[in-house]
Amino acid sequence: MKVALIGAGMRGNVYAEYIHESKDSSVIAVVDIDKEKRDIAAKKYNIPSEFVFENVEDFFALGKVADAVIISTMDKDHFVETMRAISLGYDILLEKPISPDPKECLLIQQEAHKYNVKIIVCHVLRYTKFFSAIKEIIDSGELGKVVTVQHAENVGNFHMAHSFVRGNWRNSKLSSPIIMQKSCHDMDILVWLIGSNAKKISSFGTLKYFTKENAPKGSADRCVNCPVSDTCRFDGRKAYLPIKGDWPATVLTSDQTEEGIMKALAEGPYGRCVFKCDNDVCDNQVTTIEFENGVTATFHLSGLTNKMHRTIKVMCENGDIYGDDATEEITVTKYSSNSFYEGETRTFKVVSEEGFHGGGDYRLTMDFMNIYKNNEESKSSIDKSIESHIMAYAAEQSRLRGQVITIDDIKEELLNS
Repeated sequence: MKVALIGAGMRGNVYAEYIHESKDSSVIAVVDIDKEKRDIAAKKYNIPSEFVFENVEDFFALGKVADAVIISTMDKDHFVETMRAISLGYDILLEKPISPDPKECLLIQQEAHKYNVKIIVCHVLRYTKFFSAIKEIIDSGELGKVVTVQHAENVGNFHMAHSFVRGNWRNSKLSSPIIMQKSCHDMDILVWLIGSNAKKISSFGTLKYFTKENAPKGSADRCVNCPVSDTCRFDGRKAYLPIKGDWPATVLTSDQTEEGIMKALAEGPYGRCVFKCDNDVCDNQVTTIEFENGVTATFHLSGLTNKMHRTIKVMCENGDIYGDDATEEITVTKYSSNSFYEGETRTFKVVSEEGFHGGGDYRLTMDFMNIYKNNEESKSSIDKSIESHIMAYAAEQSRLRGQVITIDDIKEELLNS
């Protein structure tokens, strides 16, 4: 299997490395507007200079030169690049979101069917052992049917500051709302676990903390010359220097020396004061969902948490499942008859594979290669993945409009717009 990498940032390289390391597949071309990223990828994957491109149209002008493409560029670029790849007959591993515009998502789905190409969306949570274990318990029926679910994405205050205040996804006009970019994962996992599409959605959220009003008195626009940096936990030196060589410090610059990081903090976007950026996405959002099968769920996104992790509680007819993907512990409880008896409980630890997202990235990439070779259906195909994007869009529209959104109505609105 020959694959071209469009977008040589961290996420695209995760998938490309797994493909490169496999026995019968290879990365044969790279496209990126950043010369440094292009050069690093070209060297890593042994790509000849004639297949290294700054402009994606120059790559597409060659026609179909590979079996598939990885598209891992900025959200707003996905539509044009994906539609062009579809027209050439490429199978596609597409980073989420499919597009920040849900109508474009629907158009991509239609074109994929028209040209009979496979699009696998990078909903990696479906591939983790943690969520797969919860899915197996639900599907076993030992606790009866699912009644309601509480799910939370704890973004982590440092991750919020890095990606959604200073970083690429800070502004919905430049990328997409946070619930689309970050939490289409979570909408997708709820659809998968509950086994039903959504019917109605309501949502509330704000940008509460990372605003100019909360800037410390006397603070500067940049960390490197800020007189109050010693008392600020978001000081870029505290955020990145102790973890140089690891994510997210590696996003700042390929020069992971102290000098390289300090230069990036002085000149680049990640050295800006988190209270004085051009961010507009929510740092907290609560969403309530009614599914077509009658199950209800709440989803709570917060950028004000200490660590990055997801927690979930699935309440069924005869018991519940509680899990925390940080500890990788899952507790299954069968309901008791009275308050003196705790009920039958078992707790077990899921042992994930190494790598990002508890091995989910690796298993997703293997699935992508497998469906190409064996013509099988993926668990994160475009048809299965698109529902989460409609849900995320509906949640954002509910937040902005201040009303409950019916999914069928929003789909009709999109198709007729």
